[in-house]
Amino acid sequence: MANAARVHAIESGKDLRSRTLIAFGGAAPLHAARVAEKLGISRVLVPVNAGVGSAVGLLRAPVAYETVRGRLMRLGSFEAASVNRLFAEMRAEAEAIVRRGAPAAKLVEQRSAFMRYRGQGHEIAVELPVRDLTAADRSTIRELFEAVYRRLYSRPIPGVEIEILSWVVAVSAPSEGQLGAPTRERASKPKPASRRPIFDPHTGEFGEVDIYRRPDLAPGARISGPAVIAEDETSTVVSPLFDARIDRFGYIELTRNEA
Repeated sequence: MANAARVHAIESGKDLRSRTLIAFGGAAPLHAARVAEKLGISRVLVPVNAGVGSAVGLLRAPVAYETVRGRLMRLGSFEAASVNRLFAEMRAEAEAIVRRGAPAAKLVEQRSAFMRYRGQGHEIAVELPVRDLTAADRSTIRELFEAVYRRLYSRPIPGVEIEILSWVVAVSAPSEGQLGAPTRERASKPKPASRRPIFDPHTGEFGEVDIYRRPDLAPGARISGPAVIAEDETSTVVSPLFDARIDRFGYIELTRNEA
């Protein structure tokens, strides 16, 4: 994992040492500190419900539906009336499905198109205005496409025809619920719930470490590594090179110690 992250960072021209590693998923908190050590990262965050983050995200996600229609159209022969009819049909289809889960909600619509220069084998997504289009919007769509293309590839290609391959309409209701509210931190040094042997990759041997239960840890609690913070969905391994703190949102913050 560390090698893959290192290669990706080099290819992107990024320095990982000043970054924060965010661990989510059932296995990530187990390995996050060790991966951070290998990458020279000094700070790791383990969010609340990290082990079931996808499930929490699914439950919090807005009711939404996206429709896609393939219809090749050269921008030089843009037909506004045809596109407006297509978008209206797609909006009606998407809204009918979203209304099953959000019958009275105020809906948000987004429109986009997958576009490319003629002859290219890869399209890019371009967001379009949510309104009836006119023939004059040919230049607007060109400008939107070129802006996205320039952002991705540094410059547009003059003199090459632009074509639209598919059209997208996404309709969504507002997301329900809200983010967790911060709680005041009170510095404390909690007592471990138990001890057990854990393998230490630095020494190649097993050693007894303190085991803490995450639900028992209040904001401001501080734990020195090596230790394990266990919860129902995963466990966070605090390596000997890191210390842990529970922040005001209940996140576990691992920071490299000075030892």
